[in-house]
Amino acid sequence: MFMLSLALLQSPAPVYAASVDDEPSDLEESDQDKGKKSKSSSKKAQQVREIVRGVYAKANAGVAAYLLPPFSQSVSSGTLVSLGIGQDFVDNERSSMAWEIDLVQGLHNGVDYQTQAQAGCGSGAPCTEGDLRTYALTVNYEYSAYVTRRFGIGLRVGGGVMYSPLLMNPDFYASDVLTEFGGDPGLHNSPKPVVIGGPTFEYYTKLSHFSLGVDVDASYGIGWSLAVNASGALKYTF
Repeated sequence: MFMLSLALLQSPAPVYAASVDDEPSDLEESDQDKGKKSKSSSKKAQQVREIVRGVYAKANAGVAAYLLPPFSQSVSSGTLVSLGIGQDFVDNERSSMAWEIDLVQGLHNGVDYQTQAQAGCGSGAPCTEGDLRTYALTVNYEYSAYVTRRFGIGLRVGGGVMYSPLLMNPDFYASDVLTEFGGDPGLHNSPKPVVIGGPTFEYYTKLSHFSLGVDVDASYGIGWSLAVNASGALKYTF
């Protein structure tokens, strides 16, 4: 009995308490695990949105048409291309605001100046020499609301200046064309003020820096005529 009691006293003590103290339980997380989970949650929150807004470059291509006669009768629908830069200065999950600067070029075919003069173009709209090329520099403000995470509908307004260079020999224009018109309509002498406004539609692709859009603008050049422009857009946000 004495030997059995001595053996029991010399046996190692249980280590249950040490195990509980040294290792966290299922209900208790270490600070290291909490830090890892916090970083993981933060990364997931950033990945959920998958949309980039900020400074961007934008290219448009489409069609343009004048609406009011007799200008619309002498100048046909044409093509429109533009390059722009801008920035989303307000970026919310369901709305955004942006400024944008665009350089826009329009190209239109027109009937010959003699036909225009016979139709009395000077009474309701300025006479043109025939074909037209226009350049406009505009500054725009845009507000967009997002009906889904990737699709937005917006409205933009802006203004700027438009210039149309003379596309024929200046001497012939002065001696023959202006004589036929009975005076200088003043289309090519200096830049004209222009105002624009209209809806925009934008879809953010899964390539997070790229989005596709459609811009529809009504524009009015002071001393010109009312026009409507519709173009597709490709935008890259840096």
